[in-house]
Amino acid sequence: MLLAVDVGNTQTLIGVYAGSDLASMWRITTDRARTADEIRVNLIPLFESAGLQLRSIHRAALSSVVPQLTETWCRALRDAAGVDMVVCSARTAGDLFRTDYPNPDEIGADRVADSVAMRALYGAPCVVVDFGTATNIEVIDAEGRFIGGIIAPGLQTSAQTLFNNASKLPAVTLHAPAQVIGTNTVEAMQAGIVLGEVDRVDGLLRRVFDQLSYEAPVVATGGLAPLIAHHSKLIDHVNPNLTLEGLRLIVEARG
Repeated sequence: MLLAVDVGNTQTLIGVYAGSDLASMWRITTDRARTADEIRVNLIPLFESAGLQLRSIHRAALSSVVPQLTETWCRALRDAAGVDMVVCSARTAGDLFRTDYPNPDEIGADRVADSVAMRALYGAPCVVVDFGTATNIEVIDAEGRFIGGIIAPGLQTSAQTLFNNASKLPAVTLHAPAQVIGTNTVEAMQAGIVLGEVDRVDGLLRRVFDQLSYEAPVVATGGLAPLIAHHSKLIDHVNPNLTLEGLRLIVEARG
């Protein structure tokens, strides 16, 4: 079995594959202070809940945007399963990730994994929008090359900033109101936060298409992808497991 781990700034996504099938998946809070022993101990009940054992893992891949947890996860898997994790990067992705980017080493591991999965599953050209702590837009051109993208504050990040800095505005649940003109404070905030994110993403996608001189399929991933995609005019598909799929493909390509 194959373990794929995507360590984000806020949440960590853990997936176990049996062949190409995602057998189990968990989403846990990212804790920068967590030790390798704590990770190993916390994995045991997750695996047991799915009728799995850590020792059944024979291959593993890691995408991490939290540098202090990269080696911690690697050590945890060596101790728990005797497996060395493939740490995702533009280099370790090999021929699956083609780019003319001036400095490929600066491309985030999650952006690499998303792009690998996007190209493999949806072809080229294609665009992925990853809704996480940041909202990332990655662009694969008609020749199958990663040509760059956009990084913006994420939906929850922007909302939390508003809640923290506007003392009279309450924290609200993130869903779209029935109409854009709110008739109370909560509806007005939901319109600005959620529908504002929809229009920001659609507007950026239109600019991407203008620069490319052609349109491309757009796939959304990340925890809030279904919410935004439902109201977007340009997002074609939602694939919440895109990053994990990219990690699986990178490991399998390495043999």
